[in-house]
Parts: sequence; structure tokens; C-alpha cells
Amino acid sequence: MFELTREHLDAQAVAREVAAAVAPYADEADEYTEVHPGVLKELRASGLARHVVPAEYGGVSEQLDPLTIAVVREALMYSSAHLDSLFGMQGVGSYSLSVGGSDELKRTWLPRVAALEAIAGLALTEPDVGSDLRAVTTTLMVDGDELVIDGCKSFITNGGAADFYCVLAREGEGYSMALVPADSVGLSIEPGAGLIAPHILGELTFDGVRVPATHRLGVPGKAFSLMLQTLAVFRVTVAGSAVGLAQAALDEAVRHAQERTQFGRPLAELGAVSQSLALSWTETEAARSFVYRAAALAKNDPLGHLDFSSMAKVSATEAASRIVDRSVQTMGRSGLVRGSKIERLYRNARPLRVYEGATEVLLDSLARRLNKKGR
Repeated sequence: MFELTREHLDAQAVAREVAAAVAPYADEADEYTEVHPGVLKELRASGLARHVVPAEYGGVSEQLDPLTIAVVREALMYSSAHLDSLFGMQGVGSYSLSVGGSDELKRTWLPRVAALEAIAGLALTEPDVGSDLRAVTTTLMVDGDELVIDGCKSFITNGGAADFYCVLAREGEGYSMALVPADSVGLSIEPGAGLIAPHILGELTFDGVRVPATHRLGVPGKAFSLMLQTLAVFRVTVAGSAVGLAQAALDEAVRHAQERTQFGRPLAELGAVSQSLALSWTETEAARSFVYRAAALAKNDPLGHLDFSSMAKVSATEAASRIVDRSVQTMGRSGLVRGSKIERLYRNARPLRVYEGATEVLLDSLARRLNKKGR
């Protein structure tokens, strides 16, 4: 089994304390489509957001550690998807700033991100653009000492709640990124679609939005790689979230199977049920080991090990879906009750297989890579 270091275990312990504090109102928090004040308070007090910011700007370590972030997300997701998302997006939304922003821009925003005094957002997808991000139509142009942004972004996590957005746009024949404060003139935000697993989502419209040229992130026309770096670091942490959800679903099913008596004995002693639980346990542990290994590889060379991050994401999210489905089956009619914990976990499991790389898209990319290796 993969062994965590003392630093990882310390971060895990803090995350578990936060998750336990949020657990009593997790049902309520996971229905929120804006920032839940209780979750924000607990997460802010914990200091966990410091793990997604470099030490120079208020973070914990000089180099972000995907394994630490994955371990934290596993613990947080065990309790609440809202809690997990609020933590995870601080990193996802600010990473392109950490890597590609000017020192002045980083000093302005990153200490606030680390302290959870500013909420981060990443604006990539558009109404007609999901996985194929090279098809984005939002534009960025230079006008003197300003950048002008026009276009629409859709299904943006933290849309309407974030204090700034790192925006991907076309610039000529290339792709560029810029940091756009939420209060910028010309930026309008509408609530996003209601999802089966409620989420903070927004639809962003940029109508001649102007920001200083110093808000550029990365090299002009070359920022697509900056976006890929973000996915390379944080994709594997989504897999960590999936492990946390799978563990929560398994624990619910085990509890029910031990307490529920049928045919004169606990469900857990019935062969079909016990084997189902054992299979879920096996898949949870296998996913956890794979995720930890892939996250450890991603620390020093995220892009070089993107294949392993993608495989971990596919493996863990697909396993979580199977495990929560088996858990519902184990719990029978109790698993079908609207508003129950297992029903919430069932709904929360589904988006994991779509965002930050849908299973089919990742498998297609992995297949092409495998094909090249075989030549």
C-alpha cells in the first residue's frame, strides 16, 4: 500500500476535523448554489486553502503537492461535496495565476486566496464548448495598456461567488489567459442551470471588459499550455474526491447491512450482500492506492505524468459510481428515500465522471497515447 508522509497525515487530520464539523449540516450545504456561510467559516479557520498557494504568497510549501490536495479532498468529500468544491476550486481557479501571473498580480490576490478572503474561479467552457477547449470563441485583444475581452463562458464553477476569474480566450491564432476581477465593468453574471447535484454555477458574459495589460497570465498566444498545467495538477485531486465519496457510500451500506435484519439475521451475513460489500471495499482501496501513486508522480512533473492522472481520474470516478450504486442496492428501499445521505451521495457521484475530463474524452486521449507507444 502507498504510505503517506507525516505532512500528508497532518493535512489529512485537519481535513477530517473540518469534515466532521460540517457533517451535521452537510445535507443543507450540498443543496446550496451559493457559498454556504458555515462551510466557508470552517474551511477558512482551518487554513487548508494554504495548500493550494505557493509559500511565497501565503501558502504552505514552495511547490504545490497534488498528493496533499488529493488527500484533503478525499477527507472533505467524505462529508460534503460543497465543502470539497469550495476547497478544490481555490486551487483550480488560482493555479494559472500562481504559474503565469506577474509578481505584483500574485501579491495582490494569492494571499487572499490562501486565507479564503477571495474566492477563485476558472472560466474555460462556453455554451457550445465543453471538452474541446480549442474551440473557444471568447476573444482577447490588446488596446494600448489594456486587454479587452468579449464572449460568453458557461457552466463556470463559483460563477457569481468568485472574486476573480482566470479566463481562457482566443488571441489571434493562439490562446491567452487573463485575470478578470468579478467587479469589472462589462462583466455580467447570471445563475447557471440547476443540477441534479446542486453546485455554484454561473453564466458569464464579457462585453468589452477591460483589464490592465498586467492582468495577462502566461505568454501571449501560448496560454493553452497554462490551462493544461492546471488540469495536470488538479485532475488527479478529483480522483481523490471520488475515493472519499466511495468510502462514505460504503460506510453507509455497511452500517445499514449490520443493523438491518432480514430472514432472521443481519443483511451483512447474507452471501450476496456480503460479497457486494467486499467488492466495494476492494474497489475503494484499489482506487485509493492508484490515486495516491498518481498524485505523488504529478508533483514534480504534472504534464509528464498526465496519463497517470487521467487513468486515476477514470478509475476512481467510475469505481465511485459503481460503489454508490451497489450501496443503494444493499440498502433496498432505504436507499431510495429522497433526502437521505445515500441519495445525496448517489447524486454527487454522477458529476465526477464529467467535469475536469469526461471519462470518454480521457479514454480517447489515453488510447491515442497507448497507440503511439506501441509503434
